[in-house]
Amino acid sequence: MRRRFVWIAAPVWIFLGVSGGCGPANGLSGSLSEVFPLDISRVETVRNTEAFQVSYYANHETSIDLVVQVTVAIADLNVQSGSKIQLDGEYRPGHQRTTVVHMAAGEPLRQLPPVRGGDMEFSQLGNPGQNTRGNFSMSFGSGGDLGDGRNLSGSFSSTLKDGGF
Repeated sequence: MRRRFVWIAAPVWIFLGVSGGCGPANGLSGSLSEVFPLDISRVETVRNTEAFQVSYYANHETSIDLVVQVTVAIADLNVQSGSKIQLDGEYRPGHQRTTVVHMAAGEPLRQLPPVRGGDMEFSQLGNPGQNTRGNFSMSFGSGGDLGDGRNLSGSFSSTLKDGGF
């Protein structure tokens, strides 16, 4: 009887270990959810020589919200798989390294405050047409249209699009 329990329980433990340790491929969380919902239905990633951008969308029956769009200036960085980028600060005097916006359907684009701290890590950074995976976490300072003092974390996995000029 004891042997049988081990053989039945082992696959359950393995399943829980594998699935419990991995977060969703695409998702958002954080205190920013107190300002607007962070539910998403799809993610897009775009890159060119100047910037990397990840956009999270929520598809509703008659509209699509741009839940969050994170744009990171990368022209002065060597970004590749395994890279970790600091999201706060400026890449050039007067130009924020990271900008974050939100636009619910039927509403104007809203700028979130400057990023006070945080990073983005690429577990896989492909070329256009290849998969790109990673995650980020950030906290916001004050200013912007909404989100003062809030935080935001996200994960992404999508086919990278070419944002070339």
